[in-house]
Amino acid sequence: MVLLKISRFLEGCLAFQGRSLLNWSPVFFALGVVFYCALPFEVPVWGISIALIVAAGWAWCVRGSALWGRVVCAVLLCVLGCADALWETRRQPDMPALPTRAVTVVGEVQSVDLLPERDEKTGEVRRLRIEGAVFDTPSDAGMPPLRRALTVRLRADDKTGISSGQRVSVRALLHPPQRPAWPGGRDMQREAWFSGLAGSGYALGGITVEGHARGAWLRRMREAMADRFYAVLPGQSGAIVATVMVGESARLSPKTRQDFAASGLAHLLAVAGLHLGLVMGSATILVRAVLVLSERAALCWPCKEIAVIGGFVLGAVYVALTGAHVPSVRALGMAGLFVVALLSGRRVMSMRSLSVIAMMLLVVTPHVVLDVSFQMSFAAVMGLIAGYEGLRAPLLKLRGEGQLWRRGLVHVVMLALTSLLAGLATLPVSMAHFGTFQPWFVCANMVAVPLMAVWVMPAGIVSVFLMPFHMAGLPIQVMGWGVTMIQWLAACVAQWPWAQSAVPAMPAWGLCCVMFGLACLCLWRGAGRWAGAVPLVLGLASICVEKPLLLVAPDAGVVAVRDGAALRVGPVSGLDRSVLADWTQALALPVQPLPEACREGLCRLSVGGRMFLLRVSGRVERSVLPSAEMCRDVVLFVSASPARGACPGVERIDRFSVWRDGAFTVYPSSDGIRLVSGRMVQGVRPWVPPPGWRGMPTLPLAPAE
Repeated sequence: MVLLKISRFLEGCLAFQGRSLLNWSPVFFALGVVFYCALPFEVPVWGISIALIVAAGWAWCVRGSALWGRVVCAVLLCVLGCADALWETRRQPDMPALPTRAVTVVGEVQSVDLLPERDEKTGEVRRLRIEGAVFDTPSDAGMPPLRRALTVRLRADDKTGISSGQRVSVRALLHPPQRPAWPGGRDMQREAWFSGLAGSGYALGGITVEGHARGAWLRRMREAMADRFYAVLPGQSGAIVATVMVGESARLSPKTRQDFAASGLAHLLAVAGLHLGLVMGSATILVRAVLVLSERAALCWPCKEIAVIGGFVLGAVYVALTGAHVPSVRALGMAGLFVVALLSGRRVMSMRSLSVIAMMLLVVTPHVVLDVSFQMSFAAVMGLIAGYEGLRAPLLKLRGEGQLWRRGLVHVVMLALTSLLAGLATLPVSMAHFGTFQPWFVCANMVAVPLMAVWVMPAGIVSVFLMPFHMAGLPIQVMGWGVTMIQWLAACVAQWPWAQSAVPAMPAWGLCCVMFGLACLCLWRGAGRWAGAVPLVLGLASICVEKPLLLVAPDAGVVAVRDGAALRVGPVSGLDRSVLADWTQALALPVQPLPEACREGLCRLSVGGRMFLLRVSGRVERSVLPSAEMCRDVVLFVSASPARGACPGVERIDRFSVWRDGAFTVYPSSDGIRLVSGRMVQGVRPWVPPPGWRGMPTLPLAPAE
């Protein structure tokens, strides 16, 4: 009887949702993709086939039940998401074997990125993405071009003129994608697998250009426009303008990124829905203003519809010009549905259009569900739509009879609400990926967004139209004045108290709880939506889970020990700075050096009531083994060099351990310690090479001896 009442209650809840249940389709599809990526092993094709058959048979058996029919649909969407992710993984080319020593790389330049200056002496550094690369060595003679791309950082003193589409030759030292800095951290191997990247490296000499540029005209046009912006606005103002107008963000300095992030204005540096909306809005207003100049057009033509279509066309050009990133593609899809709805007389903005675009992106590229830009983009739009739907009645009441002062007040309130809703929706995602909390984002956005809308973007559109006539200098300068004000605002807000508070890393399951809770709050209708607060709070509380006592880098080059409210690290070289930055962000602790005794040789260190023996310097004589006295009461021996039988019976992490299993974290347990390696978290997946495997050979094997 109780089960029957529960079943009827659930059926009533689902019936109340009506067609809005379709908005959950991308959520369950994404859950299937996340489930596939989180598995420690590869899913066999026959396993997916059996799951699909079972789900289809289950759907046939419960076709008369509304409740179980919807449950089966949710399960089927999860299985389809897992199958789509498996298919995308299988169709990626294998990772090639990269040379372990310096080699001459010959290939075609796909893009040229300007990296930010490290110091005044270094100057600008360029990074090339090279497609169809071959290695010019006798052992690689006749090799087919690589099916994956390479990124090569050029020397700072190399001023050779390079543009996309040119064939180049450069001597470089290459390395495969880096392993995670800590188990559960950012997986660059998985990102490289799905992005088509084989590895990266740096040039050892000058680059040689072979022939003229071919193809890639859109990329070359983007680079030429960025150079024009840099010429008129040197420094970070030009870098921000180039980022906003053509998507060239590589020249942004770390300080600029930090100021914008601390003030909650980082979304202004990412080409997304805001910029596309400003471009389309400005273009629509301009086209309609031109049309109404003609009396015949104003009276006989559908000026509103023509202006909207013209704005959409210009928006599509803007998205293509800025590189067609996921947030801008999402915004363009939403804008396309907006145009169709407007022309057909349907409702313009709804959660249904967002779910359609999300489903299309997930079906085509399922791995984007793990991308921070995808998560923040859809979270922001979902929060805005749900928030304005819930606040529609109070806003209409505030508007009243439409008096001038009321309309002005409504605009101010909506501006603050837009910043608040989008900021609150993306705040947990930002905390999970960037480890920061920005409490002043509403104040900064209330000033910066109007400046971007009425000053910077309109001047940018005028400058783009005037560039072919070499008359873009003044509009670009006008853009620079507005950007300077936004920079000043970001720098001021970044100095406010608690402007950028560090928070510990959120585990993957915590982020899943946050996103699912946010989906419940925004997609569910009625009072039941507040049940989404439970997984949301649970996900936010996951930052308080137990933290490791000790961390070892993937190459054993640096070791960190958590000592109370500080992270004691040593030794740190230039190659380990990125690893240390990831650790600092993950634990949200200040960095201090290890004791001098540990940096110079063997040392004993007590952490959390457990004794560790450390040999963190590779320069220590390897043949010198720790004495029995040093090994007494030790629960773990960490060595930057091979341990070679030291401290028998004691757990150890040495260079062989990290070569085999990647980075390590050490947690306390009831019986001593618990070791977690990067390979334990990553599992056996196509993008995780087994120990000793360097990649697919560039030359095919001989058919016979």
